[in-house]
Amino acid sequence: MPQPNSAPPLALAPELLVLAPRYREPRHRAAPSPTPTPAPAPPRRGARETRGARGTLASYRRLFATPGARAFTAGNLVARLPMGMFSVSAVIMIAGEYGSYALAGAVTATGLAATALVAPFTARLVDRHGQARIAVPATVLAVLGSLALLLCVRHHAPAWTLFAAYAATATTPNTGGMSRARWAHLHRGDPAALHTANAFEQAVDELCFMVGPVLAAFLCAALFPEAGTLAGAVLLLTGVLVFAAQRATEPPVAPRTGTAGTPLRAPGMPALLVVFLATGAVFGSMEVVTLAYVDGPAAGALLALQAAGSCAAGLAYGSLAVPGGDARRRLLGCLAAMTALMALPLLSAAGTGSLLALGGSLLLAGMATAPTMVTGMTLVQRVTPAAQLNEGMTLAVTALLGGIAAGSAAGGWTVEHLGAATGYGVPVSAAALALALAAGTGMTKARLP
Repeated sequence: MPQPNSAPPLALAPELLVLAPRYREPRHRAAPSPTPTPAPAPPRRGARETRGARGTLASYRRLFATPGARAFTAGNLVARLPMGMFSVSAVIMIAGEYGSYALAGAVTATGLAATALVAPFTARLVDRHGQARIAVPATVLAVLGSLALLLCVRHHAPAWTLFAAYAATATTPNTGGMSRARWAHLHRGDPAALHTANAFEQAVDELCFMVGPVLAAFLCAALFPEAGTLAGAVLLLTGVLVFAAQRATEPPVAPRTGTAGTPLRAPGMPALLVVFLATGAVFGSMEVVTLAYVDGPAAGALLALQAAGSCAAGLAYGSLAVPGGDARRRLLGCLAAMTALMALPLLSAAGTGSLLALGGSLLLAGMATAPTMVTGMTLVQRVTPAAQLNEGMTLAVTALLGGIAAGSAAGGWTVEHLGAATGYGVPVSAAALALALAAGTGMTKARLP
């Protein structure tokens, strides 16, 4: 699931990075001669190979050539990996100790609701006081909540303590949003680099939600039921400390006026959040329906295929130059593609019933996810004032979380009453709803920056 940004010291300005040549061709200059003889042309790589190298790798090499970019990205990657671990770990250890998946689901749902309420407030503090000053203490509080949950489960404490402990983890900062804010500050004058950075961040999100649950399940099974939560807490704190230590790449706190309000009032933002809400329902329903349809270990592999498709598409999308046309209309195109591709799992489940066909259709369906999210986040960055960028992106993540919860509920109800194969109609309907909302809310006509 997608989830709720760094600026290297401008020793090498983004403008210079744009103008810097990606490749240096050898220059052969023959000495002047009264009888010049044409020298044989040096061997050249095929045009297709050259274009492929430039199109797939050069954009990312240029992105990470900036001093400090690799350091803050490494710390942020470590901090984000637990985002795909915590809920799976909590369900495993709570259900194992208390014998109730209903209790485990209720506890994780409470944590999700608490995060939706607290995350925008935490992001607002980050915007006002800086990433390092807020992210570190907020992470410490969240880690203490995870450890408290671990101890409560270990000692079979009353059920209400589980809800209280897991709710305390809501102070976890939006590390993905902070990373995107750094990129936005660093490449504020370079749309091509910012497009690549947003695509990379979306690919990282998909990677974390592809690897995180597998790692959590392995640790809980191979070591002890609380191992996933413990490892996630250590990774989160370590990653945030490394990320926050990169002070040279931290964007400065923008001056705020007394009239600054919430990003919700920014032109175009309410329409974007509604679209994010519907898009989140696609992710939530797809996960629940796939788990119900397969009902076994293969379900995790199928969901990983969907995430892998999104990850690959995100990296490929980011290697391109900034796509032409208005980003608002480009979002409509991405949502239309998502609606069409989300129909493939429905056709596979209802038509063939083959897991192989379903896996292939999920891989293809996932390829529409990253371009949609990259374009959506780009629009969020454009409509949000610079002084409120972390809060704006966290609001988008909060809308996604709300959509995921609604999609999970809708998918579960459909599976129970109409069957698992029919359940794949929910993601298609949610994608179509997102497309209709994007087209009907006036977002494409709004005057955005």
